[in-house]
Amino acid sequence: MTPSELIILNLTEIRRRSIKIWNGLPERYCNWKPDEKAMTAIELIRHVLEADYGWNIIISNGSMANYKTPWENRPFVSVADELEFAKPYRNRFLERIRQFSDTELSETEIIHPGNGDKKILGKYLLRIGYHESVHAGQFLSYLRAMQIDRPQIWD
Repeated sequence: MTPSELIILNLTEIRRRSIKIWNGLPERYCNWKPDEKAMTAIELIRHVLEADYGWNIIISNGSMANYKTPWENRPFVSVADELEFAKPYRNRFLERIRQFSDTELSETEIIHPGNGDKKILGKYLLRIGYHESVHAGQFLSYLRAMQIDRPQIWD
């Protein structure tokens, strides 16, 4: 496997497990949140899905100066609706990663617009996976606090 194929495999496996967790959320709990400052369960899912759109701009050296999300003013309907809407953005993101050469992954510097940190592209992409994994753990804690059975993610 090439480095880009391994990164895609990792991101795909993380997303598979996230979807499993998200699908464990009963619809009546979509607007649940642990406190007033936290995201609701459905907002947390959207945050992760929506990030693919922004990541793709960043790794393609696009400008985030006038960033506008396709999710803006879009109502929250359901987990299934969020997943369906996000599909083309996820596919574009993974396809962009597929196009990177080994050299690009190991030498291209990415500057994260949120904090100005410079990272090598391959490492940056792995951190994207970590971002989603952290939110998966957060979502599991939401389910625990709601006293909902948590899906088995280790299958």
